[in-house]
Amino acid sequence: MFKRTLALLLAGLAMAWGAAAWSQVKEIPWGTAAVGSSGHKALVSLAEVLNREMKDYRITVQPATGAIITMKGYATGKFEGYYGADIGFYEYANDINRFKGFKASVKRPLVQSLWTYTIEVGTAVHSRDRAKFKGWSDLAGKSLFTGLLPWDVRAHLERAYGTLGVKHNYRQVDLSAAGSLLQSGGLEGFIIYTAGETAPAGWITEASLAADWAALNPSPAELAALKKAGFATIEVKPDVFKKDVHADKVVLLPFYYGFHVGLEVPENDMYRMLVAIEKNAAELAKIDASFAQIAKDMPGFQRRGVASSVDFVPVHPGLAKYMREKGVWDSKWDARVAKK
Repeated sequence: MFKRTLALLLAGLAMAWGAAAWSQVKEIPWGTAAVGSSGHKALVSLAEVLNREMKDYRITVQPATGAIITMKGYATGKFEGYYGADIGFYEYANDINRFKGFKASVKRPLVQSLWTYTIEVGTAVHSRDRAKFKGWSDLAGKSLFTGLLPWDVRAHLERAYGTLGVKHNYRQVDLSAAGSLLQSGGLEGFIIYTAGETAPAGWITEASLAADWAALNPSPAELAALKKAGFATIEVKPDVFKKDVHADKVVLLPFYYGFHVGLEVPENDMYRMLVAIEKNAAELAKIDASFAQIAKDMPGFQRRGVASSVDFVPVHPGLAKYMREKGVWDSKWDARVAKK
């Protein structure tokens, strides 16, 4: 009888301990872009690593129709993590465009906590027309597809066009039809972009089969105007697109993407998360080339990401701690560290 009672007691204690340990696991339903997108693919890989490295957290990947939806979802309590870009933070802070009128719905503010890669945007026209265009200003009045309406890539390119005063005719088209429409003349140009300076989106590769497009770079004067307005610019090699782009270089405008959480994740836990990501960055890059930039220089990439958005949203204290430790923090950002 004694042995049976002891066994039952020990079993009960084990169950109680297990239940307590289970209850201490913090759930993070983390919003990202739709299934099949680069954002969804990246978060699936990231979640696998973090769930392995941080046993006290459990991340579940929650696809949505776009990054902006996940940002709004976090702010209204639907998600505990979100997929956010600097262009989204810019619109959120200024209460404009896709965030116009949204501030009244905010239950908790957005903060930046992890930057993962850049997306770089540019413009293509049909190769037969390339002599007609000397720069982006020549696109004024033309029918262009700059991406689907909710997309951050569209928002970033449209912001650049606005800086240059390029008033074009936007056409919303099905991604699968973009190439054929350019070929037939229904479009005179469309957006091109790469992730992490390494690969174009799948629909652009498909469009290349239907139309022989050429990269259209901003003119030197336009580049100067964009840089003056705060846009970063890079040059990527044409072979990134795996076709003849009829140019010896492709000038693109990068912006920063990240997977962010709020102050519900404490400073030390966010710091641990960043350390775990840096430790496993090479593995992440092997699984998904989008992570190549943080595999190359995780601290430096966080610095560039923070610089892109520090005027728009505050910085998670865990990210600030990590950056200070790595020597990439700028003391002028001290007042921008988020507080509860």
